[in-house]
Amino acid sequence: MSSILSQPNLKNIIFDLGDVIIPIDLSAPLRNFAMLANLPEDDVRALWNQHNIGMQYETGLIDDDAFRNHVRQLLNNRSNNPDTEAADHWADEVIDTAWNTVLLELPIERIERIRQLKDRYRLFLLSNTSPIHIRQVNRILTELGQPTLEELFERVFYSYDIRLAKPSPEIYQHVLSEAGIAAEETAFLDDNAANIRAAAELGITAVHVQPPLTIIDYLKYV
Repeated sequence: MSSILSQPNLKNIIFDLGDVIIPIDLSAPLRNFAMLANLPEDDVRALWNQHNIGMQYETGLIDDDAFRNHVRQLLNNRSNNPDTEAADHWADEVIDTAWNTVLLELPIERIERIRQLKDRYRLFLLSNTSPIHIRQVNRILTELGQPTLEELFERVFYSYDIRLAKPSPEIYQHVLSEAGIAAEETAFLDDNAANIRAAAELGITAVHVQPPLTIIDYLKYV
């Protein structure tokens, strides 16, 4: 596999966050909410998808407090177990902790590789994410003695700030315009095939990050 760094016209690299920089388990938050509410996980997933809470939060339609309240209301009074604490009494920290179980251990070598690239390329972050997750990732980075995401990249683009989400073409066009970069001089690394296709259609060099390979493999020095 050739490194994308071998491309002579490459000036900019845009990174996704989840499963590109930090490994994630997308099923973990709903699994934990189900355990807290003493409900079947499939029931919680069905409710979640029906009400579309995650996407509302990640596109900035609701804020932290509204997200937490939606979770409480959605899962409240649905358990027949009298020993289970009612969801409407869950503290903010309980909801945040369950929500952040999506984030797995961060491989520090990925951060170190990104830092090594800063002298040669303009680096950006583009993520469908939520404020609770970003605060947690930054806490993890700080505990590891690493720069925060905002310090690591020239610009960060979060779906909840832009109020757009990948794979919408508009979100990529927004990044290119705001950063003042050309698609043909830009690479984008993401783990989601739909996100990759959308970026490629705009002329961006789109790299589908798939295990067991990591960004270390795709960004080898040449």
